Amino acid sequence: MKRVWAAWMIWIAAISVAPVWAGNDGPPVRSQAFLAVDALSLTPLAGRGDPNQPRPIASITKLLTALVVLESRLPLDEVLTVGREDYDRIKRTGSPLRAGTQLTRREALRLALMASDNRAAMVLARFYPGGVRAFVQAMNVKARMLGMTRSRFVDPAGLSPENVASMNDLVRLVRAAHQNPLIRAFSTEDEAVVATRSGLVRFQSTNSLVRRGEMAVELQKTGYTREAGRCLVLVTAVKGRPTIMVLLNSRGKFTRVADAKRLKAWLEDRYETARLSGGRGA
Repeated sequence: MKRVWAAWMIWIAAISVAPVWAGNDGPPVRSQAFLAVDALSLTPLAGRGDPNQPRPIASITKLLTALVVLESRLPLDEVLTVGREDYDRIKRTGSPLRAGTQLTRREALRLALMASDNRAAMVLARFYPGGVRAFVQAMNVKARMLGMTRSRFVDPAGLSPENVASMNDLVRLVRAAHQNPLIRAFSTEDEAVVATRSGLVRFQSTNSLVRRGEMAVELQKTGYTREAGRCLVLVTAVKGRPTIMVLLNSRGKFTRVADAKRLKAWLEDRYETARLSGGRGA
């Protein structure tokens, strides 16, 4: 264990001197912008694009929604009723959660994180003290508390293109969410069965890495809108070290997932190079 830790610290030291930032020697990632960061030291490991530029983040927003809900200390077993006011008026997305469906706050949180259900996120905000407007205000306050200085939120589901954050801000959000065991658990569940007005409905994770078990993921959240493209944030271990990955604006349906696998493989290869060279020119 000590050898693994020492090798990792050699790698971190080598990369911190000259992190790879796109280019011919960088990872073969196809997402328009990406960032990989050591979750403990926050050392940047690789990336492309300005990490401080605000970008639309779509449903990655729901990680902040989850933090606000859980820090409110509202009872997770309280029953919430979905209303038509929870329907998506921005993108007109659908959901099996028809008006009149009752579910606990815990179930709504699970569906918002695992299945990225927009009505689940909206009902969580509506049953917050002061309603949706107060909830969104609390989201922006929490973002500032996390040091997310280049972020802005106008809805709890991530439907509006005005929900924006920089990659560095998303690293802060992911790190905070990763510290919450319930967010980690719900975001990495592969499926859940929920009673709706139409009967029992099986919801699945929006992330095939979770559904197929293709990668050990400690936390994840997908996102998609036309403006944001296909997005993904996750925490995974690279040689035993938790690593945050941010992948934004992927145009291909499967690209963000393939990029996560390619990025992890590249980081592991780079780690091995650093280990073998003793930290000389990793």
